[in-house]
Amino acid sequence: MGFHLQLQGQPMLQIRIHGRGGQGVVTAAEMLSVAAFEQGRHAQAFPSFGSERTGAPVVAFCRIDDREIRLREPILAPDVLIVQDPTLLHQVDVFQGLHPDGYVLINSKRSFHDLGLADIEKRYRVERLTTVPATEIALKHLGRPLPNAVLLGGFAALSGLITLDAVSHAIGEKFSGKVAAGNVAAAAEAFEYIKRELEELAHA
Repeated sequence: MGFHLQLQGQPMLQIRIHGRGGQGVVTAAEMLSVAAFEQGRHAQAFPSFGSERTGAPVVAFCRIDDREIRLREPILAPDVLIVQDPTLLHQVDVFQGLHPDGYVLINSKRSFHDLGLADIEKRYRVERLTTVPATEIALKHLGRPLPNAVLLGGFAALSGLITLDAVSHAIGEKFSGKVAAGNVAAAAEAFEYIKRELEELAHA
């Protein structure tokens, strides 16, 4: 894909992940940083301070760069948004500060238009906006509605910045046994799903 992110010589990549307590939002940011580190990059992951109680909105951040990262403040102008819970879309301004060339990945089986995001489609590059049914994929492979690792597989396909192998490695660092295997399989399915979506878009 000609529109993949390239980091070499580019400014730092800033990723903001929105979800709810209990969905593994902070774990997603940590796994993303491990995946980037696995590919020889510098990375940093941290949560926003606030309620971690189940169901409460949670935000986590990840920065990836070819150089050492000294910044520590929250990400106000992300290059990438990952939304783990679509019910947040009309409750929280998840798109706040998103870079004009930004990428958006939403956990949903519905399209941006069906999610009531037609205005976002108009403002951003349509080939960088996509959805993936991460909860359904997680239920299939894990038996639990945990979309975090699934979305990282989707992000790898959407951005081209991290490989599926690096995501699988990060999952293996965080989980073990059946849980790790299920998450790896779920991430791989999301990767293929997004790849197909992008190919269809390219030929549309």
